[in-house]
Amino acid sequence: MIGTLGAVVLDCPDPRALAAFYAELVGGTVDASEDDWVDLNREGGQRLSFQLDRAHRAPRWPDPERPQQFHLDIAVERAAMDSAEKQVLALGATLLEGDLDGARNWRVYADPAGHPFCLCAC
Repeated sequence: MIGTLGAVVLDCPDPRALAAFYAELVGGTVDASEDDWVDLNREGGQRLSFQLDRAHRAPRWPDPERPQQFHLDIAVERAAMDSAEKQVLALGATLLEGDLDGARNWRVYADPAGHPFCLCAC
């Protein structure tokens, strides 16, 4: 092993706003001491960081012209999927693809900056 993963970093047009979105989604404390870089520190979990990109072009899922590049899977109890969906939509997420009436164990969303993420039933 060469090193350990320090953070997952998302480029976005508004680091403070996107960090607040993810703090509501996965928990953690927002450290916004800089305008162009914001950390979401999660006790016992992976740190997420948000970097200002004034020329940010949101991915369009699924569009090979503007690919997703990566996505986050957020584990949610199966019985709580509908409630979790209501919460992420209220936070500003957009539903990109549902679970095909329960045929799949995941639903695909975009965060407010357009990055895709999934709520996955566990």
